Amino acid sequence: MSFSLLPRLITDELTDLTPDFLHARGIKLLMLDFDNTIVPYTTDEPTEKMAAWLRKMQQTDIQLCVVSNSRNSRVQAFCRRFDLPCITHAQKPGSRGIRECLTKYHTPAAQAALVGDQIYTDTLGANLADVTSILVRAIHNHNIWLKLRHAAEMPFIFFAEKRRISR
Repeated sequence: MSFSLLPRLITDELTDLTPDFLHARGIKLLMLDFDNTIVPYTTDEPTEKMAAWLRKMQQTDIQLCVVSNSRNSRVQAFCRRFDLPCITHAQKPGSRGIRECLTKYHTPAAQAALVGDQIYTDTLGANLADVTSILVRAIHNHNIWLKLRHAAEMPFIFFAEKRRISR
């Protein structure tokens, strides 16, 4: 259990993660944040690129599970539509939802990653649970609060920039 606000890996978007990349790092379970990682807060419609990535990943041996703090029914509706398991009310950065996912898939933390757009919830939660933390750029910071949160995350992103996997 490591208290760190630095992600182990950074990439621009979720679709940058390939099965080969994940296999090379021993990742068998990929936990996905929902809002601003898969879709913007303002919709539950993924881009065609994101929908294609989800379909491609579901054809691999890497398990996918949405792990979201949201209490909004749109997360569960999206997951049903795309045949994705999900854990809502995950309480990140606490480990309840992450541990539930690891248990559900009988996967050790060393073989799991959590990808999300927020350092204070997704990255910290993953690091505290000893799973690989992967930070992606938020899809759309559509209000002042999201913009301010991103500004507060910039020093951590700066120090972790050497961990970037794509340009």
